[in-house]
Amino acid sequence: MSSKVFKKLSRKVREALFDSIRREAVAYAIAHAEVYEIEAINILNASMLAMRRAVEMLDIKPDLALIDGNIARDFPFPTQPIVKGDGKIPSIAAASILAKVARDRFCSEMDRFYPGYNFTKNKGYATKEHKEAILRLGPCPVHRRSFLKKTLGDNFEQRDFWQGW
Repeated sequence: MSSKVFKKLSRKVREALFDSIRREAVAYAIAHAEVYEIEAINILNASMLAMRRAVEMLDIKPDLALIDGNIARDFPFPTQPIVKGDGKIPSIAAASILAKVARDRFCSEMDRFYPGYNFTKNKGYATKEHKEAILRLGPCPVHRRSFLKKTLGDNFEQRDFWQGW
């Protein structure tokens, strides 16, 4: 499966693969980083943190962790980064599917807690609709300040979003 094909999988196919991977995998774990952690250490380091957490949760400890990308930081065991690994290595593709579906499900859950942002549709990405909702409603606790500053630019600086936070 090439990386390009993987990214074009429909939600329905990803959901089916998610269930199949969970059922058939020798071991799997899904972990994440919290908003405050991402803000403190940046998105790349938070991704590494989430990957380390997931690997540490495995019932079977790996001899080597294959990492999608060009960097692997601070793992307490051997790693091998592989650029576009989700299109080359089945275990990386499976991990990517688990992560994507888990994130999509988290966004749908946040949509119920914080209606108006349409997280179910935009998955937290900076779509036009999402930016307009933030400007209209202000941020909610799952919005990262760094995301807002990058996404809204001058609009972010001019808004009094952070009073009381």
